[in-house]
Amino acid sequence: MNFLAHLWLAGPDEGMRLGAVAGDFVKGALPGALPADIAAGVSLHRAIDAFADTHPAFQRSRERVVGPHRRFAGVMVDMFYDHFLAAQWARWHPQEPLAGFAARQYALLAAHRHRLPPRAAPVLARMAAHDWLSAYREVDTIVYALDRIAGRLRRPEAFLGCGEALRGDYAGFAADAAHFLADARRFAERR
Repeated sequence: MNFLAHLWLAGPDEGMRLGAVAGDFVKGALPGALPADIAAGVSLHRAIDAFADTHPAFQRSRERVVGPHRRFAGVMVDMFYDHFLAAQWARWHPQEPLAGFAARQYALLAAHRHRLPPRAAPVLARMAAHDWLSAYREVDTIVYALDRIAGRLRRPEAFLGCGEALRGDYAGFAADAAHFLADARRFAERR
């Protein structure tokens, strides 16, 4: 998953949501300096990532990616699932419109920027400025975001254009995402 799904799965607790985002910026053992509530969110983030790696729907989606982009299938599917979560937001989170949910997350992240890993600050600033969470509704945004990731790689040509796989098997990825998101929500609630 990417940011939207991790924030959604973290539930209402602010520390868990902060950790849901921090999970992308904390590698290896959890540092002792990390506040306990954020560390709990990072642990959930990692548990969800491990759950995704073994989930049959997520594996099916990875198998839908063929050719030279196959080695990036995990990253691609994470982004694709954020798209489906955003595009069908009312189905998954009927309590609040996506725009309101996104605005609350941006405000939370900004208010607690000092508690998050320093590497997160520029990414989170761009996320809020360009409203990534709401923009995930659009396939073009996903394609663009994946191409931006390619620009950060040593060999970007191997990754460029990988977002087009979403258009190539939209219905298949959508079915997989629906199955996965329902199971991931139950998994996160049990944790």
